[in-house]
Amino acid sequence: MKATSFIQECKAELEKVHWPTRQEVVSSTIVVLVTVIIFSIFLSTSDYLFLKLLKWFWSVAA
Repeated sequence: MKATSFIQECKAELEKVHWPTRQEVVSSTIVVLVTVIIFSIFLSTSDYLFLKLLKWFWSVAA
């Protein structure tokens, strides 16, 4: 009895959900991908520059 009630309540709640359109999903996905690419480039560049700075510092200190 409880399982049937639970499933009916879940179905009723899912009918209330505003599902995004295909265009909204595509737009959001593009925004996420561009953001990930930008942050990846930024972090890679920062890491590279920090490594170069650290190697230079080690060569000066040695």
